[in-house]
Amino acid sequence: MKRIGIADTTFARVDMARAAIHAIKKEASLEIVRYTVPGIKDLPVAAKKLLEEEKCEIVMALGMPGGAEKDKMCAHEASSGLIMAQLMTNKHIIEVFVHEDEAADEKTLAWLAEQRAAEHAQNAVRLLFYPEKLTRMAGSGQRQGYEDAGPIDATSGGHLGH
Repeated sequence: MKRIGIADTTFARVDMARAAIHAIKKEASLEIVRYTVPGIKDLPVAAKKLLEEEKCEIVMALGMPGGAEKDKMCAHEASSGLIMAQLMTNKHIIEVFVHEDEAADEKTLAWLAEQRAAEHAQNAVRLLFYPEKLTRMAGSGQRQGYEDAGPIDATSGGHLGH
């Protein structure tokens, strides 16, 4: 049975893993391995351990950085670490970060965190089982959490073939 890893943090103010696990269970039958760490900069090693030691095929790294400038710096460092872990293991790590300043109030922030985690969980399942679905969605302006942006009409000023 395929395994998916969920790395999350105690720093987050929403249990994003719960939303991701619920979405995964609706989409596919696979084993879910959860590993919770203190903060966002701990996610790269957690994700790498899930891939290598727990033999997960893919990992979701869930984090909720604060809105301060130092939090954005930490998120950038964590993101760089997650990219390095992907390259070291040759496996996908789906980064799911929700910054506290992405929503005007806590209710919207909680909704956004759960929605983004659930939608990225669907992407993780697609990467594992249905990559052709992602190919069909290419260029469609998908956004996780808020409303999709939609595609840009290529007939209205694109430069291909001109």
